[in-house]
Amino acid sequence: MYFPVSALLIEYLILTIVESQDSYGYEISQTIKLAADIKESTLYPILKKLEKAGFLTTYSQEYQGRKRKYYSITPEGKVQMTHLKEEWCTYKDTIDSIIEGRLRN
Repeated sequence: MYFPVSALLIEYLILTIVESQDSYGYEISQTIKLAADIKESTLYPILKKLEKAGFLTTYSQEYQGRKRKYYSITPEGKVQMTHLKEEWCTYKDTIDSIIEGRLRN
């Protein structure tokens, strides 16, 4: 089921995951792994990039005696997520059209 997934699509997935509720890195990675074969070493630089761009903020919270870094979406992140959703829908519709034979060159 694994097709190659771009970093931009991973960004979109991350933003949609944390939009519904704040989440920590491992939890985000496990959700993304349902659709893409990625490693944590791929995920964390993307999380850092989203944070640096102002699309995510972070905070620490203790869980079973250990600190977890949680990610939360910002208003700018919601705008970016909307933009990426539009891009994804266009891309998906084009792919579906090709597969279903509705689009020919």
